[in-house]
Amino acid sequence: MLKTFSIGGIHPAENKLSANSAIQVLPIPQMVSIPISQHIGAPATPIVKKNDEVKVGQLIAKSSGFVSANIHSSVSGKVFKIDDVMDASGFRRKAIIIKVEGDEWMEDIDQSENLVKEISASKEEIVKKIAEAGIVGLGGATFPAHVKLSVPPGKTAEVLIINAVECEPYLTSDHRVMLEKGDEVMVGTQILMKSLDVNRAIIGIENNKPDAIAHLTKLAANYKGIEVCPLKTQYPQGGEKQLIAATIKREIPSGALPIEVGAVVQNVGSALAVYEAVQKNKPLFERVATITGKSLKNPSNYKFRIGTPVNDLINAAGGLPEDTAKIIGGGPMMGKALTSVEVPLTKGSSGLLLLASEDTARKDIKSCIRCGKCVSVCPMGLEPYLLMVCAEKKDYERLEKDAVMDCIECGSCSFTCPANRPLLDYIRLGKGKVGQIMRARK
Repeated sequence: MLKTFSIGGIHPAENKLSANSAIQVLPIPQMVSIPISQHIGAPATPIVKKNDEVKVGQLIAKSSGFVSANIHSSVSGKVFKIDDVMDASGFRRKAIIIKVEGDEWMEDIDQSENLVKEISASKEEIVKKIAEAGIVGLGGATFPAHVKLSVPPGKTAEVLIINAVECEPYLTSDHRVMLEKGDEVMVGTQILMKSLDVNRAIIGIENNKPDAIAHLTKLAANYKGIEVCPLKTQYPQGGEKQLIAATIKREIPSGALPIEVGAVVQNVGSALAVYEAVQKNKPLFERVATITGKSLKNPSNYKFRIGTPVNDLINAAGGLPEDTAKIIGGGPMMGKALTSVEVPLTKGSSGLLLLASEDTARKDIKSCIRCGKCVSVCPMGLEPYLLMVCAEKKDYERLEKDAVMDCIECGSCSFTCPANRPLLDYIRLGKGKVGQIMRARK
């Protein structure tokens, strides 16, 4: 019997339209806008100014704290200006805008395709290189990777879990990375194991990707300590707590981190980025993302340079379909609608989903019928119907008491509600306010 987590979960239509589309390289744009905040934590501090010439891979903004990440130029050219640009959420954020001239890389980056398997760096050197390269979680959360690898005093890492679940409908970029860069992922996993001083790594993959399971299982035979764990297809298995419960059957206490149960989780795309940083001296300035949609001419997977406008990705896949009603950054369950096609793609851009009007229209909201479906599908064991009511009434004390901060915002409750209630919308609002209150208290 295939493993999965035990509490809640749903199985929406998968719609993996681009699963058989090999990774293509998106042409370099004429201009990039590289935000200085592409990660959880403090924004990076620019170290370049207008008219400075930069190369691909050059550090252009330095991390401003422990929970922060370096930013590197994804192109070569001249800094046009440092200004506010619209981000994926519709807010204006500071970015370094570079006019592209050629494609000159930093001399110390190894651009060859040769696989480097021998890991010569020490565990301390590995964490330092990962921090210098600006690597963050590429599954969407964008948590700085070096922070996760810095195990707090008194805690011990026992197992590394590689998140290759890709449970969001439509998205296939991680799937293609596994098929096309499997050995690099394996070496990256070994590097992460060495940094944590653990002897065991588990790569969790849902069984709707049998080719990736077969491919990595075959490769794993040549890499000591790495095992591939096929999982039952169940959303939101890509959540850290759900993945840990599925693979090693350990439950993380409310408010705690995975290290409390001896686990560290990294995305499969992050493992590839770690390989490139440690073995090739290549910072994180490009990544793979899916562009997809039922009306899109060519649903595909593209490797793009950070800071590329969303519109370039759309044009490469055949252009914007006439029936497009919303463009979602990420997947349909946890992604957010974009306000403009000119916003830049970032480290956290795992996908772009173009939805037609029939797939985006909200149905009339009805009164709660007390069916309990939202409770039964919540993977965190919460009561979404109650949390929504508390958020509506601004009862923040009750929201905190009922563990609203444990919500992972997966959207399972809204998806399953027969009364079409916007449960997640209100829970997000309540969670945001409770978070502010808790931080002010500290």
